[in-house]
Amino acid sequence: MAWILVLVAGLFEVGWAAGMKASDGFTRLTPAIVTVVCLTASFGCLTLSLRWLPLGTAYAVWTGIGAAGSAAFGMYFFSEPISVLRIVSIALVVAGIVGLKIAG
Repeated sequence: MAWILVLVAGLFEVGWAAGMKASDGFTRLTPAIVTVVCLTASFGCLTLSLRWLPLGTAYAVWTGIGAAGSAAFGMYFFSEPISVLRIVSIALVVAGIVGLKIAG
């Protein structure tokens, strides 16, 4: 259950990062509200997961999901540049997440 909370927290992290981008500096109300809701949910899920998981591992997995997910989301939905190096870098982040999960 704790790992599911970290996964959900990471997905909400992608949501708040995307909402922040879409809010255009918090000048658009709906994306700004989505940002705050996702941010709160992300921190809440991470906080709950820390009852059972080591801080370093949970935090690294959470930020890794957020970083890789935000990069992929930006490429797909915000037409950010796609390159082989970006894809390989995202794959390395995902490999690190898997390694931490296996080691933890």
